[in-house]
Amino acid sequence: MTSLWSDTAGAVTASARGALPGDLDVDVAIVGAGYTGLWTAYYLRRADPGLRIAVVEAEHVGFGASGRNGGWCSGLLPVPLPKLEKRHGRAAAIAFQQAMIDTVDEVGRVAAAEGVDCHWAKGGALGLARTGAQWRAAREEAALAASYGFDLHLLDRAAALDRCGATRVHGATWSPHCAAVHPLRLVRGLAATVERRGVAIFERTRVLELVPRGAGDHGPLLRTERGTVRAGVVVRATEGYTPTLPGHRRDLVPIYSLMIATEPLPKAFWDEAGLDRRETFTDHRRLVIYGQRTADDRLAFGGRGAPYHFGSTVRPAFDHEPAVHLALRDTLIDLFPALDGARITHAWGGPLGIARDWHPSVGLDRTTGLAWAGGYVGDGVAATNLAGRTLADLITGRESPLTVLPWVNHRSRRWEPEPLRWLGINTALRAVTTLDTLSHRKGRAPS
Repeated sequence: MTSLWSDTAGAVTASARGALPGDLDVDVAIVGAGYTGLWTAYYLRRADPGLRIAVVEAEHVGFGASGRNGGWCSGLLPVPLPKLEKRHGRAAAIAFQQAMIDTVDEVGRVAAAEGVDCHWAKGGALGLARTGAQWRAAREEAALAASYGFDLHLLDRAAALDRCGATRVHGATWSPHCAAVHPLRLVRGLAATVERRGVAIFERTRVLELVPRGAGDHGPLLRTERGTVRAGVVVRATEGYTPTLPGHRRDLVPIYSLMIATEPLPKAFWDEAGLDRRETFTDHRRLVIYGQRTADDRLAFGGRGAPYHFGSTVRPAFDHEPAVHLALRDTLIDLFPALDGARITHAWGGPLGIARDWHPSVGLDRTTGLAWAGGYVGDGVAATNLAGRTLADLITGRESPLTVLPWVNHRSRRWEPEPLRWLGINTALRAVTTLDTLSHRKGRAPS
């Protein structure tokens, strides 16, 4: 099966773009035509319309996670606030979280201003609590957010069911800082926008090596299978595909997240299920699940659970794990039993990038001329926009509140070599799955 998003992109169709025709000289070269690379190009051109910018993509615009994700444009941070506070201080942690919250509206503003019809619906995000343990976790999460001054609302059972008619609901958290989007329409619309502003996008051009600035060189460069791109700055925006680049195999690990989508569902189902404002939804289990009501009244639903593949290998075949897709269907029916007879029309997946400390980062090394952003742990639809704005400020030398946020020039330690990486990640995955199963059966968190 193909991705729901690729089958429903509608008028925002894929453009036929050529490959790199040969050697090229630019001011900024960007590797990867996903959200990170395109947002960076967008804000760079706004900051300095005279910059020569080229985006080089191995496949096509939105091929990676940007075109396949769950469509949550959220203010979520993968690093808990207490951990950020311990590393960077309380003020920095609060500033980072506020910047992410503000970014949700920035994505919606740009989409509207540039005429990008990405099915934007800012209905917020529900975190359902469906066991006693999850309800305790929900209350703790809401109290923690309040202690930092953020609005994560705690809903009792009646209020939660009024928004989402799932089974066994004890209550929920609700954040207003999330919008449901059609991710592929967003990335394709963004690509068309930057092209109108004069950015060159070259598809089907695989980068073989990122070469830093050396003594006597004019700048860093990209060696591709179709020519060499010389630039003042090279931006690595490759997220889950980062391990495929020489010298970067242990920077991020590619963890697969898989999705399914139903056929369009009748009004009778939605009268019971709710999600009238297209709220995104999850629950408070350890193994992440995520869903949204699409603009055409389907349920698009995904989650983790696919194995990590030895050597950080990324292959198209890994996008389909029948056992995991079946488990997602079972989980969806457990949430909404009325879906037991509904047809699953799409099943797909893809890799996202995770740093060793689960801490996303963005930065620029002026000595080498290499810049980067990534490690979003699946929360990249909004975070990529913040990364693009930050990179634009760093590259143009503009000091701003963004350039002092705690993810700027953060360096995570590298992942362990194999087989330790494979053993550790897959053991942790099984442990999390087991803990969720026990919690579900007992109604309380196992000690």
